[in-house]
Amino acid sequence: MAFITSESARQAVAARAAVTAQNRPNLQAAQALARQKSLEKKSQKYKLPLGELAIFTQQLSSLLNAGLPLVQCLEALQDQTEDPVFRIIIRDVRIDISAGNSFSSSVKKFPRSFNSLFTSMIEAGEASGALAEILAKVAVYFESSVKLTKKVKSAMTYPIAVIGLAFALVNVLLIFVIPVFAAMFADFGAKLPAPTQMLIDLSNFLKHYFFYLAAAGYGAYWGLGKFIATPRGRSMKDIGLVRAPIFGNLIHKIALSRFCRTYATLMRSGVPILRTLEIVASASNKVQIEAACVEISKHVSQGGQVSDVLATNPFFPPMMKHMVKAGEATGNVDGMMNKIADFYDTESEATVSSLTSLIEPLLIVFLGVIVGGIVMAMFLPIFQLGAVAGGLK
Repeated sequence: MAFITSESARQAVAARAAVTAQNRPNLQAAQALARQKSLEKKSQKYKLPLGELAIFTQQLSSLLNAGLPLVQCLEALQDQTEDPVFRIIIRDVRIDISAGNSFSSSVKKFPRSFNSLFTSMIEAGEASGALAEILAKVAVYFESSVKLTKKVKSAMTYPIAVIGLAFALVNVLLIFVIPVFAAMFADFGAKLPAPTQMLIDLSNFLKHYFFYLAAAGYGAYWGLGKFIATPRGRSMKDIGLVRAPIFGNLIHKIALSRFCRTYATLMRSGVPILRTLEIVASASNKVQIEAACVEISKHVSQGGQVSDVLATNPFFPPMMKHMVKAGEATGNVDGMMNKIADFYDTESEATVSSLTSLIEPLLIVFLGVIVGGIVMAMFLPIFQLGAVAGGLK
């Protein structure tokens, strides 16, 4: 009987294993299909990083220059792209082109992945028949933008990390370490020095209301984000950033460089000037440049020149106004704009280097004052131990 029961159990286990093995491919196929649908849904709102777009543009330009058809180029880029969402986007663009649609109309279906500058340059390349050459110019523009952004971010990483670490250290001292000293000082039964008492009071306040302060800080951050999203808040933010005491000059130079580089790239590729100004305004991400582009568009539509508006706008420095006017006189505005962009790129890099050199000693002084002040305030009663413990002066 035991043998029969054991044999039946083995057969049941084998049957279940066979069913599981049969169902495993179906399960894997269902999981793959669900993952594919999730990627396709995400591709509609996917924001492609500018660095990835620069690489894609450069590779596409190189393949087109090699003589490959556009659909075949996209197929090759689809196979070698590591980003699964971007691979779906390239696939959809390739299928759309194979169905008879233009490249520009296909990429316009993914506005968050392909920005207005890219789509407008594609339109210009299709109209002129020089798509590969224009894509190469766009790739250079994207690469220069990414390079400058990386330099600024790398310069800002160090001070942000140090300030964040100092903030965390100070909170740990105030919430966990100082109460231990406060309990010890309470046994002295004498009046503590004013700096020490203030620090203990601050520690007690943070210990009891830390979560309320954190919630208030998060609420303020959320409210500020909502306010900045409004036109008035965005205008105040952009004006305040440019006027900031330390980083304002750098932000101003980067904005001027982006304005000139975008304008020159679009004009050199044959994009109409009014369309160029629209793209420059949207790519600038600064209300000052957006307002200037609207004013320039109106002035140019009436037969005026770009330099006339720049001459009356305080956001643009005199050097830029004179160089643009000279470019208009010689018929080489895009060339002058490129030179101005190169100049401000160099200036921005120099400013980043000088700020990095300036921030390091400032951070050392900041940490010394904050942490050193806390340590001195807590050890001050110990230095006066005899007077505090005995109540003598």
